[in-house]
Amino acid sequence: MPRTALITGASRGLGLALARALATDGWQLVIDARGAADLQQAAAELGERTTVVALAGDVGDEAHRQALASGATELGGLDALVHNASILGPSPQPSLADYPMEVLERVYAVNTLAPLRLTQLLLGHLRPGARILAVTSDAAVEAYEGWGGYGSSKAALEQLAAVLAAERPDLRVYRVDPGDMNTRLQAEAFPGEDISDRPPPEDSVPGLLRLLDGELPSGRYQARAMVAAGVGTR
Repeated sequence: MPRTALITGASRGLGLALARALATDGWQLVIDARGAADLQQAAAELGERTTVVALAGDVGDEAHRQALASGATELGGLDALVHNASILGPSPQPSLADYPMEVLERVYAVNTLAPLRLTQLLLGHLRPGARILAVTSDAAVEAYEGWGGYGSSKAALEQLAAVLAAERPDLRVYRVDPGDMNTRLQAEAFPGEDISDRPPPEDSVPGLLRLLDGELPSGRYQARAMVAAGVGTR
């Protein structure tokens, strides 16, 4: 039976780059994104290589999460659950003193609570040896001015993943920082700035693949750093 991964936020950026790599390796995919047109285009491309279930929707919506869980069930369960979807919040990023609370609630709903709830729904459908990847950021561990909303939502996600790893030693639960990338989210974070010097998301994919294919213990990893150091090679 082919391996199956669910990747949220897979219509562009890191999510799409990872989906392409897994499709090439023969993985079946369940993917989602908020934008239906971009998701349809990604699904058409990936569908030339593998089986793809593409569901447009917002991971912050319970009905959409239930649909994702059903899609994973239809493919016989999961070998990997990749929590990649996230939102930045306001652009430019405001200070915490000026952060609108209703917007912060939305950031937490998508970046923190949605991954936890989706994990709850899918724990019973994870195959032996399955891995859970929570895509995080250095803003989760470093105090950058203006990053209080996004950074704290990722810090909370990291702690949830760490606790899950402690509660479920039968699973491999990874917190993975892909590093700065030339993506739309990065462009939104630095409006008006040239981010062309950032590496493409494809440069971070080898590190994610080592977590999915290797035997590394649960923990926090930096995708590009682990490749440079040879971490996870056999």
